[in-house]
Amino acid sequence: MAMKKASRGLSEEEVEHIAWLARIELSEEEKKLFTQQFNTIIDYFRVIDEADTEGVEPTLHVIDLTNVFREDDVEGSMPTDMALANAPRKERGYFKAPKIV
Repeated sequence: MAMKKASRGLSEEEVEHIAWLARIELSEEEKKLFTQQFNTIIDYFRVIDEADTEGVEPTLHVIDLTNVFREDDVEGSMPTDMALANAPRKERGYFKAPKIV
């Protein structure tokens, strides 16, 4: 079922379809309630759509953020004997795990 234009709001059938997609069972009372609530939300988006955004550049964040990660430091690997020190089972320099068939 294709969604119709939001300019007229959602119908109960469309809300029922959305519930079906979400695998949610709705009673008749809930369908009416959710239809009203969805349409209220859509009305708020219509108000936002009317805002004059001419000359406003799109932003990713409202405040200027900078990366807080440190630079990577290249270091040598951990020695094999240290990596295997607490292994309950090891064999020929590797962790040994039970065979799974």
